[in-house]
Amino acid sequence: MRVGKLSGAVGTFAHISPEVEERICARLGLRAAPITSQVLSRDLHAHYIATLAGIASSLEKIALEIRHLQRTEVREAEEPFAAGQKGSSAMPHKRNPVTSEQICGLARMVRSNAQAAFENVALWHERDISHSSVERIIFPDSTILIDYLLAKTTWLIRGLRVNADRMRRNLDETRGLVFSGQLLLDLAAAGMSREEAYRLVQQNAMTAWEKEGDFRAAIQADPQIHRYLTEKDLNRAFSIERQLTNLNYIFDRVFQKELQKRL
Repeated sequence: MRVGKLSGAVGTFAHISPEVEERICARLGLRAAPITSQVLSRDLHAHYIATLAGIASSLEKIALEIRHLQRTEVREAEEPFAAGQKGSSAMPHKRNPVTSEQICGLARMVRSNAQAAFENVALWHERDISHSSVERIIFPDSTILIDYLLAKTTWLIRGLRVNADRMRRNLDETRGLVFSGQLLLDLAAAGMSREEAYRLVQQNAMTAWEKEGDFRAAIQADPQIHRYLTEKDLNRAFSIERQLTNLNYIFDRVFQKELQKRL
């Protein structure tokens, strides 16, 4: 959006030369817009607001996940909660994720402003000022909201309470079902056809699911499984540590790049 124009009422340089426009824009730290009418093309502005809407959506994605993780039956993570702070007004035992809900709600406002910005692109004869009244609202509102949402999300992440024990308990409650995908891959790697492996794993998984049984125990008792996998292989297939082997690599890949940028 760092462009400017001094090309006259309809953009034809009828009263000033293009060279003057370029010199003045350069002194202002701008580049001269390639082509204009009375106004700059509003697709520039729509792109900017759309970028803000994208940022808002990413912040909402984080907040929405925290809202789910804070649900009573999940409780794997929750917002910061100060001593003496009130939760639900009707149910004192609850800790409502009010900041996360606020982030989700305000993100909708930024996205709705993006729609208004795109509506501003098409102007009568490429020069009416119907966009102006809209931009007086959506620009200050969107930029202020994004600043606020970034600050709130930063606060949320810095103070996030993570319950690792609850995460492990929730995993254990599946009685091994979360490892069905890994078991399928291991059986295929051991020589069983993928179609047969899928059928066998799904059959045991559905039985465990419907009867709330132990999937791991069912797999260990299945003779067809033991034709391909040893007890050691099964321990590896049902290993949480195996699933987390490359976790540090992922964090390094994300945050090392950020550190390098700052250096």
